[in-house]
Amino acid sequence: MLERLHESGIRAEHAYLAGFVSIGLSFTSWFLSKSLERAGVDRADRWGIFIGEWAPTFFAIGNGLRSYEK
Repeated sequence: MLERLHESGIRAEHAYLAGFVSIGLSFTSWFLSKSLERAGVDRADRWGIFIGEWAPTFFAIGNGLRSYEK
């Protein structure tokens, strides 16, 4: 999978950037869900955690892609 990503032009920096963006998106989705929905803090927490779990995945993919760039 990593080799195909590398061959398609995706670099480690792209994956790292996606990880940092997902951290910001996690905070944003938590804040907006908490502020705009009536479902309460529990639902906002679930949204924030769900999106926040993407960041380690993107960072791991970035580390894997880094091995193809050397």
